Amino acid sequence: MDAWILIGMMGAGKSTIGGLLAERTGREFVDTDKLIERRLGRPISQFFGHYGEEAFRDHETSIIKTISAGPIVVATGGGAILRDENRDHLRSIGKLIYLQSEPDELIRRLKNSKKKRPLLNTENWESSLTSILESRKGRYEEADLIVTVDESHQEDVVERIIKLLEIDS
Repeated sequence: MDAWILIGMMGAGKSTIGGLLAERTGREFVDTDKLIERRLGRPISQFFGHYGEEAFRDHETSIIKTISAGPIVVATGGGAILRDENRDHLRSIGKLIYLQSEPDELIRRLKNSKKKRPLLNTENWESSLTSILESRKGRYEEADLIVTVDESHQEDVVERIIKLLEIDS
């Protein structure tokens, strides 16, 4: 049975929707950011700020390599698919599902948590967010399924994902 791997920008709802999707379908839920924090013994933002993005991405890759195919739902970090080896491994164990969201919606969702997001810890974070999305968009759109999450209740998104996966199987 294939894993279902949620990809997309920070703030798109991968962790929340992933948890609901797993609960609804009886699958195990894996959140790569939580696994990384557990391994590091500290919040990602703290590690990222001290050691930088490359060191964080190394830990992220190490964690992703431990995930195997099976009846699981995986929520990845927003930049996990930037490394070819991560994307190749995730694709080998399941279906990539891109939770697509527009910049304005991401800005609305992230305005109160931007300090926890190392890549948004800038003066003009809204512009940074838009630039990050633009630079990653092509990678995200290589997903097996694309599900728009803007202006949708989380339960509706979960239902749409389940229907799309049934059709795609």
